[in-house]
Order: sequence, then C-alpha cells, then structure tokens
Amino acid sequence: MDFSENSEDIRHLAIEGVIGAGKTSLAMKIARLTNAMPVLERFEENPFLDKFYDDINRYAFQTQIFFLLNRHKQQQELAQMDLFHQLIICDYMFEKDKIFAYLNLQDDELKLYEDLVSRLEKTIPKPDMVVYLQCSVDHLMENIKKRGRSFEKSVSKEYVESLNEAYNYFFFRYKSSPLLIVNADQIDFVNDERDFDNLVAEIFKPRKMTEYYNPIMK
Repeated sequence: MDFSENSEDIRHLAIEGVIGAGKTSLAMKIARLTNAMPVLERFEENPFLDKFYDDINRYAFQTQIFFLLNRHKQQQELAQMDLFHQLIICDYMFEKDKIFAYLNLQDDELKLYEDLVSRLEKTIPKPDMVVYLQCSVDHLMENIKKRGRSFEKSVSKEYVESLNEAYNYFFFRYKSSPLLIVNADQIDFVNDERDFDNLVAEIFKPRKMTEYYNPIMK
C-alpha cells in the first residue's frame, strides 16, 4: 500500500481503546506496514499495576501517578524523533490519562493530580490523528481472557464496563485532533488481512473532524 498522498499531514498517529481493544496489536501492524516508529505504553514497568487490580481504591493514586510521569517522559522523547521515520504510531495518547484519574481517584487525590497534570500537559504535542477502537464489554472481556496477562486476571467486568463508559464519554466529546471512531466488534484486524487493509485505508483518508467507521458484518 502507498500512503504517501493520503498521509502527508499525519506524522503522529495515536491508537486508543479500552483494555483489550487491540490498540497495541494494531499500532504494531501499521508500524510494520508503513515503516513507522512505534511508541508503546510501558505498562509492564508500573510496579503498582498488579496491586491496583486487586484493590483499586488503595492503589489507584500510586498507579495513576506512575503512569502519568512515565507517559509524560515518553511523550517528551517524541521530540527526539528518529529522522529515518516519517511517522510515529503510539498505542495511547497522553490526554487519556485523565479518563482513569476521574474514574478511580478520590477527591483529595484528584486535586493533587489535576495540579500536576496541568503543569505537564503544556509540554506535550497533540497527535495529528487519533483512532478510537470502540468495543462492547463482552468483546473486551474475551480479548483480555485470550491474552492471559497475569496482572489482568482480577480485572472485573464491572470495572471494564465503567471504563468503557468513561472512554465513550471522553471520545464522543474529543475535539483536539481529527478522530476516527471504529466499531471494532465487527472486524478482526489482527488475523484477517482484508479487515486490516480496509481499516488502514480508512485511517489514512484525509479528515479534519470526527468520523465513524462501522464495517458491514460478514
């Protein structure tokens, strides 16, 4: 595929979605296809993540602040972009950090978080294009179970439901960058190359606003 004409204005593409939506898999496949530089969230570096899923109320603040600072550092590194790559593909966007904060933090914790994030976000570049992989809760839970990450074994369906609602609320009001909302329940972009090719073609269409991609069921 040649994206040279349609992707002239995209240098920073962010793939977003709830846990289990497939954002990392999609980001990596597009990076390989386009010779882009993948920038992946370093969730495995967070020492509080295992404890968080076992006791959200107790470990939410520590988990949140670690992710915030780690994401900030990684996004700042984008300024040192590899000159041999014309495109950067991230499997997250910095702004989404607030979704988890408003869902999980207590009032006093949230005040501290808001003060910190207001200082950090000023230095973060916004993506040129965002893809939101929208999925049903059942689809997300199935994917979480399939990949079998040890720290996700205690993720409850209730938590995923709350997170899914929060993501939908956030992205249905998102205006900072051009946005493609994808109904990801109906496609298998990981294993079906036709689904993947169709989705990539849709992603790299020129757009300046929010659009929806709702593939016809097979």
